[in-house]
Amino acid sequence: MQNISIREARIEDASLILRFITELATYEKAQNQVKASIPDLEATLFSEDSTAHAIICLVNNEPVGFGVYFYNYSTWLGQNGLYLEDLYVSPEFRNVGAGKAIIKYLANLAIKNNCGRFEWCVLDWNQPAIDFYHSIGATAQDEWTIYRLSGQSLSSFAES
Repeated sequence: MQNISIREARIEDASLILRFITELATYEKAQNQVKASIPDLEATLFSEDSTAHAIICLVNNEPVGFGVYFYNYSTWLGQNGLYLEDLYVSPEFRNVGAGKAIIKYLANLAIKNNCGRFEWCVLDWNQPAIDFYHSIGATAQDEWTIYRLSGQSLSSFAES
């Protein structure tokens, strides 16, 4: 029997989180897109004015995954929501309940903080994740398309 636990991440977890981010990016075929550094994570996840938060999943006291989340807002509901930015579990610990434990921890956090919803995105080719999300009762929001401004496009538009 696996002993699965979740804890809030601490600043000394920054290198572990960066390792998980890199592993996730490799899985998503985007390793060259990771620009974050340990000082970046320390500043953006653990400073006094951080708006994002991280959790660590442990199996038998060994770190095996993480989640990064933040609160957003729904004008239609008039309530905050919880948004899961990243979820990752090391391959050798998938199918032992670690991912489900992360999602359940965050679902309870959303309820505790009176959030009207809990949302995340998944790549359309990531069928194992899609199947998992369906298995816990999550539904795809196919009517929405995500748009993004970043890098030079963001700067150019902002300066126009």
